[in-house]
Amino acid sequence: MAYEWKFNPRPYSDAEAKELLKNVVSAETTDWHYNTHHKGYVTALNTIEQGLQDAPRDKANGNYSLIGELKRRFTWNHSGALLHDIYWEVIGGDGDPKKGADVAGAIEKEFGSFDKWKEDFKATAISAKLSGWALLVYDALYSRRLLDVTVDEHQYGAIWGGVPLISCDVFEHAYYHKDGPARARYVDNFLANLHWGRINARYKKYAKA
Repeated sequence: MAYEWKFNPRPYSDAEAKELLKNVVSAETTDWHYNTHHKGYVTALNTIEQGLQDAPRDKANGNYSLIGELKRRFTWNHSGALLHDIYWEVIGGDGDPKKGADVAGAIEKEFGSFDKWKEDFKATAISAKLSGWALLVYDALYSRRLLDVTVDEHQYGAIWGGVPLISCDVFEHAYYHKDGPARARYVDNFLANLHWGRINARYKKYAKA
């Protein structure tokens, strides 16, 4: 039986999102981005799961095969769904790191100061391709450090064992409707509206333990 992937709810309603996120993205984008783009990744995952049930394994090869294409699109859609779950989770706050004392302290220790981290994260986000992400990750399997990571598309540049604590979507559809090509302004607004309480909970769950 095929696994069923879930389209996870945001920590606020669609109506609440328009008010909570208005400084980051437009009201229309809060709807389109979640209910069309994000939902589309989950829908595709379930379609792929169904396809994998019957895809012939004996036809696999390095040029083209049905199972090869399904496996490739699986990673794209899986990463897209997961990173969007985190994106919605970590925005919608007032940007006050004092509300996330554990993770804020770890950031200051790793980067030297909170402002230096913000500078590095912003550069990480701006340096991604027109379709990509900036992530703060906990490198659980190697250095056990906090790292800012640039990811192109949904998965190119991701590191094995890197647990995302913050994900900033810098695909053009995330910000063009409000800020046009001003990606830097969008990233500034993203950082200013982080929900450090929820980020801190992720850090304690996945990193501090």
